[in-house]
Amino acid sequence: MKHMALAAAIILAAGPAGAQTAQPDAHAGHAAASPAAPQESEKRTGNDPLPAGEDSAKAALDASPRHGEWVDVPMAGGPPLRAWIVYPERKDKAGVVIVIQEIFGLTDWIRAVADQLARDGFIAIAPDLLTGKGPNNGNTEAFASRDDVVKAVRGLDPAAVRTQLDAVRQYGMKLPASNAKTGTVGFCWGGGVSFRYAGEQPGLNAAVVYYGTSPEADVLQKIKAPVLGLYGGDDARVNATIGPAEAALKAQGTRYEHHEYDGAGHGFLRAQNGRENANRKATEQAWPRTVAFLKEHLK
Repeated sequence: MKHMALAAAIILAAGPAGAQTAQPDAHAGHAAASPAAPQESEKRTGNDPLPAGEDSAKAALDASPRHGEWVDVPMAGGPPLRAWIVYPERKDKAGVVIVIQEIFGLTDWIRAVADQLARDGFIAIAPDLLTGKGPNNGNTEAFASRDDVVKAVRGLDPAAVRTQLDAVRQYGMKLPASNAKTGTVGFCWGGGVSFRYAGEQPGLNAAVVYYGTSPEADVLQKIKAPVLGLYGGDDARVNATIGPAEAALKAQGTRYEHHEYDGAGHGFLRAQNGRENANRKATEQAWPRTVAFLKEHLK
């Protein structure tokens, strides 16, 4: 899909594992924030220490020296799932990170995040969870507008999403360059999915949650993998779900490390130019923590 202008941050709360209904909108009743003013894309070298913001995602992809390609992930009993995969430049086997999209679908920005993870040493796979759901059985880029993409993501069946992620995980584990360790990182809507998937997939080795809501108690009690949560300080709706998750996971001995960044808003990693540099400062702290956490658990 062509690079789209920055829209208001929208997320969805993750529903119970195996639920058959669409996930509720965690921003219901919230006033939409005005889109940030367009920013000139920063120069990207292909070896930058931080992921690109939305405004420079395309430049990051163009400058990347790494091997990225579209692949078809086999799905039992149905058509394959389209995904973007990027390989790290290393000789030894690498851990696999599944990059879970925002509510805006598989965008250039999500692909640029996958590229950054490959730069940091991981095999990164970003599945298009809207594969075949667009007009004429198209994918994310087939939708006419971002609003249409948001509507489609809202309608996704959580059980079907889990099946898709399981297929991506199996695909990644079987790659010759893989060490068979797997983790997830998700953003906004995908952050909630990343958190929930840690309770749905017992074989997962780590989960990173960027400003996504915590799952319900019945899912939390199934989580064994360590979880890293990274949140904007000015994101009250999402942050209200941190405390219950922390209490539940601490009681069962599951590691849940979380950080809230003062002044940063929802979607700070994508909207790095927002909030008078607070989002950029949050990115500068959150991304190194993400890389260190994944290296610790996927080695």
